[in-house]
Amino acid sequence: MKFFPLIWRNLLRKKARAGFTFLSILVAFLLFGLLGAIQTGFSQGVDLAGVDRLVLTHKVSLIQLLPISYLPRIQAVPNVTDVAHFTWFGGIYQDPRNFFAQMPVDPERFLRLYPEYVLPEEQKKAWLEDRTGAIAGRKLAERFGWKIGDRIPIQATIWRKADGLNTWEFNLVGIFDPAVEGADTTGFYFRYDYFDEARMFAKGFVGWYVIRIDDPARAPQIAERIDAQFANSPYETKTATEKAFLQGFANQVGNIGAIVTAVLAAVFFTILLVAANTMAQSVRERVSELAVLKTVGFTDGLVLRLILAESLLLAGVAGVLGLALAWGFIQRGDPTGGFLPNFYLPPRYLLLGTVLVALLGLASGLLPGLRAMRLRIADALRRA
Repeated sequence: MKFFPLIWRNLLRKKARAGFTFLSILVAFLLFGLLGAIQTGFSQGVDLAGVDRLVLTHKVSLIQLLPISYLPRIQAVPNVTDVAHFTWFGGIYQDPRNFFAQMPVDPERFLRLYPEYVLPEEQKKAWLEDRTGAIAGRKLAERFGWKIGDRIPIQATIWRKADGLNTWEFNLVGIFDPAVEGADTTGFYFRYDYFDEARMFAKGFVGWYVIRIDDPARAPQIAERIDAQFANSPYETKTATEKAFLQGFANQVGNIGAIVTAVLAAVFFTILLVAANTMAQSVRERVSELAVLKTVGFTDGLVLRLILAESLLLAGVAGVLGLALAWGFIQRGDPTGGFLPNFYLPPRYLLLGTVLVALLGLASGLLPGLRAMRLRIADALRRA
């Protein structure tokens, strides 16, 4: 610490240059944090997918419906332990920009199949007793300021009611929380029996099935056995693991992991060049001062450490501040209005960012530091 004033004065030798370098590093790690959260938003559902869950859809397309009569036949397949069904509702709450998933489900089957959602027992009981009852995830409820007992109107874009109206109203009877970090709590679920009875068309049909199996290692064989049951029927099926199903959605917008990695690599390399050039120029400008330091007893190793400390200080303060700003921005929630429900920065990204900050400081200061360490006093004074 006794050399800190010297290091600090050297950093501020050219204030404008140091300031722009500081800002470039800060922006780089701000971008690193935001891209990490975006990647998490796209991949978290895939990462949390149950290894013991399969998803069964229509063979042609997910938007093609399947008969509810398939449920007992799926349940009877060996190695199948539970089944639930889902249907995309696609309604609007107040404004088309207020996007969030809404689905009619069988309450008991839904909660059994997704233990990562925690609903208090009294709220579960209220849901089972109220045909127009619905539950919402914690993030969704906080987003709109909902509380239990609220009446939630949703305008249908697909499923008009049998009476010709397109407004569905639900009683919010429960708010579920995540049992594991990253579980999606932006969904809205209501009772299928009420939905099926009240809708105008396609009664007795559902969107897709989610199936729990007792042996994840045999998932391909079980999926094949399930699909064989419905081969050559009017509603042929395609069954895959939940992870593969969700990955298919993620792939529709490209390989986010590869995109993020490429962007980060380009940014990091560019900032490394900027910081290294700054440090090299700073060392070149004070060759005579370094010679004086060596003359008064500073060892080659100490000179190297001073240069590295200067580089680490610049990269460290700017990089950590950039990560902190990214964290603060991410804490405000999904900026896309619901498209990325799992928009948060996992601790592993903060750890990786800290490591990259240290590597940037070392890499940008190492070459100038080695040159300063090898500098001969006579040559330096002659240049001065």
